[in-house]
Amino acid sequence: MTQPLREILHTLNQVILGKQEEIQLAVCCLLAKGHLLIEDLPGMGKTTLAHALATVMGLDYQRVQFTSDMLPADLLGVSVFEQQREFVFHPGPIFTQVLLADEINRGSPRTQSALLEAMAERQVSIDRETRALPEPFFVIATQNPQDQAGTYPLPESQLDRFLMRIELGYPDQATEKQMLLQTQQLKVTPKLDSQHLQLMQQQVTQVRVADAALDYLLGLVHESRYAGLTPHALSPRASQALLSAARAWAYMAGRDYLLPDDIQAVFAPVAEHRLRNATSSVIGQRQSFSRALLERVDPVQ
Repeated sequence: MTQPLREILHTLNQVILGKQEEIQLAVCCLLAKGHLLIEDLPGMGKTTLAHALATVMGLDYQRVQFTSDMLPADLLGVSVFEQQREFVFHPGPIFTQVLLADEINRGSPRTQSALLEAMAERQVSIDRETRALPEPFFVIATQNPQDQAGTYPLPESQLDRFLMRIELGYPDQATEKQMLLQTQQLKVTPKLDSQHLQLMQQQVTQVRVADAALDYLLGLVHESRYAGLTPHALSPRASQALLSAARAWAYMAGRDYLLPDDIQAVFAPVAEHRLRNATSSVIGQRQSFSRALLERVDPVQ
C-alpha cells in the first residue's frame, strides 16, 4: 500500500471509529472510478464519512440535501433571462468533482432520475445542450432505510449506477465509549489532489488479471443468472463493476495482479444491491444472495 493511501485510511479511521473495512471499501470504490451509496439508519455517520472522503481526496465538492419538494433544476441548474436580454445558464451543484447527495431517497423519482445521465456518462443535457462535468466526478450518496418515513425507493436503474453500496452498522460498546469521550472533532485535511487521484486510478486499470481469476468472476456472474437463487441477475455492467472494484482492492493491497480473494472481498458491496429488489431493505441482512453465490462457485476450477 502506498504512503498516501495509508494516510487517507488513517485519517478516515480517526473520523469514523471502528469501521476499518467499510472505510477501505469506500476508498476502493473511488479508486475504481465508481459512485458510492452509503445506507443505514440516521445518526450512524453516513454524511460524516461522505464529507470526509471528499475532503481527504482533495476534491471540490458540493453537498445537496435531498427533499421531497426538490426539483431537477435545483440540482442541474437553470437558464435565466438576464438584463443583457439573453438566457444565461447558472450551473447547479452537480457541476463539481464530488457531489454529496445527502438522503438521496428523500428526493422524488423525478429528481432522482436527473442523476442518471450524470452518473453514467459524466455529463448532463440541459436546454438542448450537453454540458460536461468536471473530472473526476463522483456521487457519494447517503440513504435511509426504505421503511423510514418520507422515502422513495431508488429504482433498479438508479441503484445500478452505484458501483458499491455499503452499511456502517452500530459501533461496539468500546468504540462508542471512545466516541463519547472525544472532546473535539478531528479536522480533515486533503492528502491527495485530483491529478494524483487520477494517476492512481490509471494504475488501478493496469492491475493484471489472469484467466483463472476472470473465469472465477464470470462463474459468479453466470451463477446469478441461471441458478435461480436471486430476484435479479448480474448484468454485463455489473461484471465490469466487479472487475474494476477487485482491481482497486488488489491495488490497495500493494499488488499489480488480481487474486480470487480480491473478488470475494468486494463481491457483496458490488453485487448485493443489484441482486435483490429495490424495495428490499433490511439493514444488516443484505449479504444473503451474494453469500449464497460465493458458496456455490469454487475459485479453483
